[in-house]
Amino acid sequence: MAESESSNQTLKSEKPKPLRCIVKLGGAAITCKNELETINETNLRLFCQQLREAMARSSVSKVFGMDWSRLSGDQIVIDDDEEPAFDLDTNFIVVHGAGSFGHFQASRSGVHKGGLQRPLVKAGFVATRISVTALNLEIVRALAREGVPSVGVSPFASGWTTSRRNIASADASHVSEALHAGLVPVLHGDAVLDNLQECTILSGDVIIRHLAQLLLPEYVVFLTDVLGVYDRPPTDTNAILLKEIAVDEDGNWSIVKPLLGHLKKEVEITVAAHDTTGGMETKIAEAAAIAKLGIDVYITKVQYTLYELSRVKWVIMFLMIGLELLYGLSNRFVLSDCKNASLPSGNLKLK
Repeated sequence: MAESESSNQTLKSEKPKPLRCIVKLGGAAITCKNELETINETNLRLFCQQLREAMARSSVSKVFGMDWSRLSGDQIVIDDDEEPAFDLDTNFIVVHGAGSFGHFQASRSGVHKGGLQRPLVKAGFVATRISVTALNLEIVRALAREGVPSVGVSPFASGWTTSRRNIASADASHVSEALHAGLVPVLHGDAVLDNLQECTILSGDVIIRHLAQLLLPEYVVFLTDVLGVYDRPPTDTNAILLKEIAVDEDGNWSIVKPLLGHLKKEVEITVAAHDTTGGMETKIAEAAAIAKLGIDVYITKVQYTLYELSRVKWVIMFLMIGLELLYGLSNRFVLSDCKNASLPSGNLKLK
C-alpha cells in the first residue's frame, strides 16, 4: 500500500506537459446527420487514423489495438509475448458533437429549454444521455482500435453544470489527470443540470472554449463535413467560402475577405430543426472567443489530416496577430490556401 501511495504521489508531482491540441470532431462529420443514430464509419475510421498519425513520434508499422471487447463480434487477439512499441504524443483532447445522436431526443422533449420536473423532459434527458454516451463509447472504441489510449469523459458525470445555458461549474480534474497519465480524454456534448432552468444541452463547442481557457493548448482544430465557413449554407451552389473574418473586442465578427460586392457582409446561417446547440453560429462564436486568447484555431474538413494541417495545406485559420494586439486593432481569423499565403511569423504553431 505504501509503495502504491508513493508512486501515485510521484505521478502527480511531475510537471504536466503543455497541451498540444484540442480537436473538435463535428457530429455532422462522423455521423449521418439525417439518419437517426447512424455513424459514418468511413469518416470515423479516417479521423482515428489521422489522429494517430499526428501523435506518432516515429513510424511504427504495427498498431497495438486496445479494444479488447466482444461488442463487435470480432475475435479477440492479444499479443502479450512482447511489450508493444508505443511512441505517441498523447497530449491531445478530443471533444465530439452528437450529430444524429442525442439531438432528436433533446429537441423532441425540449431538454434544451429546461423544466426537468416535467415527465417528458425528464424522459428526454435520460434518452439524450443514453444516445450521446453510446456515441462516445463507439468513438473511444474506434480510437482504441487504432492504438490511441482514449477514455470517455462525460460532462454530466464529471459534475459540469450551467446557469441559463452558460457554464457555471466545470471540474476539469478528470481531464487533467487523464492527460497526466498518458491517456486521451474524449468528451462530448451532453445533457446537464442547469441552476436556473433545471436542465439544458451543453454544446461541445462551448466545452472546447472552456477547456481552451483552462489549459491553453497550442492550437484548436474543428473538423467538420464541409471545407469551412461559407456566406450561406454550402449546399447552395452560390455559396462563397470565406477567407477572412475580423473579430472586435466584444467578440462580434464581420466578413473582410472576399469582398462580397453587392451582397450584404453577413453570413446566412440555418440551423436544423433538431439541432439544439446553435449549429455553425455557436461554432463561429466559440472559435472567435478562443482566438481572442491568442490560440490558433483551424476549421477544416475531416478528410484533411492533422498531419496536413501541420504542413500548412488548405486550412481555415483563426489567427491572433501580434501587431493587432499591440495597437488594439481587431483580431482576425483567416481562411486561405496557405500554400500560397504570406503569413506573419509565429502564428502557425503546428509542428
